[in-house]
Amino acid sequence: MEDDSEPEQSCWAYLPDVCLSNMFWWLDDRDRSRAALVCKKWNQAMYSGSLWRTRTITFSGRPSRSNTSEFESALWYVKRFGKYLEHLEIKFLNPYNAVLTRKFQVTMRGLLSRLGKCNSRLVSLTIQHLELDRLVWKNGIRTQFIKNVSTFLKRMSKHLDYLNLKGARVTLEEGCELLSSLSYLKNKSFASEINIEDFFSHHLSIYSSPLFHQTMSTFRNLVILTLNYNCISDELLDILCEHNANSLWTINIKCHIHDPHGQVVWGMSWANLAKRAPKLKVNFFFERVMKHNSLARILLAEIPLRSISLRSCYFSDPDWLMRPTLTNLLPAYKHSLQKLTLEFNNDHELLDEELLQLVLLCERLFFLKVWAFLSVAFVERLLQNRAEGKCVLCTMKVRIYTARHETSEEDRLLRDIYKKFRNLIDSELNYFVIAYPVV
Repeated sequence: MEDDSEPEQSCWAYLPDVCLSNMFWWLDDRDRSRAALVCKKWNQAMYSGSLWRTRTITFSGRPSRSNTSEFESALWYVKRFGKYLEHLEIKFLNPYNAVLTRKFQVTMRGLLSRLGKCNSRLVSLTIQHLELDRLVWKNGIRTQFIKNVSTFLKRMSKHLDYLNLKGARVTLEEGCELLSSLSYLKNKSFASEINIEDFFSHHLSIYSSPLFHQTMSTFRNLVILTLNYNCISDELLDILCEHNANSLWTINIKCHIHDPHGQVVWGMSWANLAKRAPKLKVNFFFERVMKHNSLARILLAEIPLRSISLRSCYFSDPDWLMRPTLTNLLPAYKHSLQKLTLEFNNDHELLDEELLQLVLLCERLFFLKVWAFLSVAFVERLLQNRAEGKCVLCTMKVRIYTARHETSEEDRLLRDIYKKFRNLIDSELNYFVIAYPVV
């Protein structure tokens, strides 16, 4: 007698859709394609939009056999799943020569063109560290690439909410062309976050450009703005005050030694912006800008400063005296400063007492990172004050510089300090302290 019943199916055939989607989520493209061959249900899971909403496409900048597959894989993805894409990041790692930049530009032209036609939901685009001012970017390739990106931004401007072009290194005109693309349809852009740190080439005084001010006036819903100090001016602050006061939460400002930073910005401009945008917090990141006179011109008391980072990047200069900054400038932010990062070579001045007093003065300071010549006793005093409730630090990351190769004595003292405050450190602090030879 023949058995007409259907063959028994594996338990995998009854896997709930949510479990199947989660399983596909952890697979790479190759394994997803293979899994899609298992059965009809698994093939359908392969085309679930939730799997393809976020994408990082990486191109190697070095000649290799894998380059071709990288470019082909990127185009394959956009053709099949580009319509689902919401968050896109593109990486082009250290291009080696003009041949590769040309191939990248041609691939990006096809990729962005296809994506512009099929996608209507992209909200986030990140293309970082292109360094378009390098010689490997020939003028024609560079011009065409910027044109391709600009065209794509015009198509996406209606729904693009986040744009990160950090490290693009473009000219003033090229940069304003790219940013203006976001307001192409309505002469206004409602993007909430843009990152244009190191977006313009070094040595450009963007702060004095009417074209840049006109471009920035088209943004009407900025929540987070990241840029260099060579873009900051009274005019820009007035523009932000007029068009973004109701939305603006954060301004991140990088100030590098090679960027122009000698412009005069009035405290009244910062005060007006802080008054109109009461939620605003400003974060400053200084790299090799350490002289007190330069910092005093920039760090005005009217700025609603939340965090500051001062880094010498292992350079040393006898003119970099940090005591006036610690005792005169930073105390102005005792009611607002929450994060403090200091990395400098202060072998010519002792700063233990000044730094400790600054920490105790800043009533909201919860994060401290210091790489400097300090005594081990500084760490013990800091922990003792924390144990007594005289400061609210939650994170302590200290690298104690020493001029000796051997750090065994410092290591022993630090172990004793840890034992003394072990309960506090283990239960309440993110704590990392080491001695580090600098010879």
